[in-house]
Amino acid sequence: MAEYWFYHLEASTLEGVLPDLLEKTMSRGWRALVKLPQARIDEMDHYLWTYQDASFLPHGRDDEPMADQQPVLLSSKAAASEGVDCVFLIDGEEMEITDQTQRCIVMINGRSQDDIGRARKLWKRLKDAGETLSYWQQTDRGKWEKKA
Repeated sequence: MAEYWFYHLEASTLEGVLPDLLEKTMSRGWRALVKLPQARIDEMDHYLWTYQDASFLPHGRDDEPMADQQPVLLSSKAAASEGVDCVFLIDGEEMEITDQTQRCIVMINGRSQDDIGRARKLWKRLKDAGETLSYWQQTDRGKWEKKA
């Protein structure tokens, strides 16, 4: 059964924290799926190749060859988390989380009331279903503090 971790961005943007979270995921030997709206796929794909001058984050898109072999997979269409250990849900995206998935990370844009509202509804639904939840809020210095 997956754990659900909610990350509430306050001081940083998604681009400011996602690469580090993905690197930590890969350091555990886990395969990750980042589900985000189709309109953001190209931008995130480019960003993960170029976010640092000295390195890049190995990844692929689900609409490219050998997608099933990528350590980090970007998708707007995945309906279930089959074949991955960790899922990142961006901009209110949702999907079925299968038994083999260890963790589902819900990224919350603290500057968007719509995103906050969607995350609250998802939290309530998951809590009512008896899922394991934790909530992490970013401090004004960018550190993560566990609140629930």
